[in-house]
Amino acid sequence: MSERLNRAEEELAHLRRIVDDLSEVVARQSRELDLLNRRVALLMERAAEAEAERTGTIPLADQKPPHW
Repeated sequence: MSERLNRAEEELAHLRRIVDDLSEVVARQSRELDLLNRRVALLMERAAEAEAERTGTIPLADQKPPHW
């Protein structure tokens, strides 16, 4: 019975380590996604500003539909 309990405790410790590792991965990916989303938003804003300066109009993507 002791061997069985030891194996179960080892497996539990292993699973806890895996969960901790995966939690760190998810947290890191969340931070990376936040950063990438901010960068994409900034790039979209810059592209819209450049288009507005070039054409003198609001880019279609930034215009509200007529029914608004």
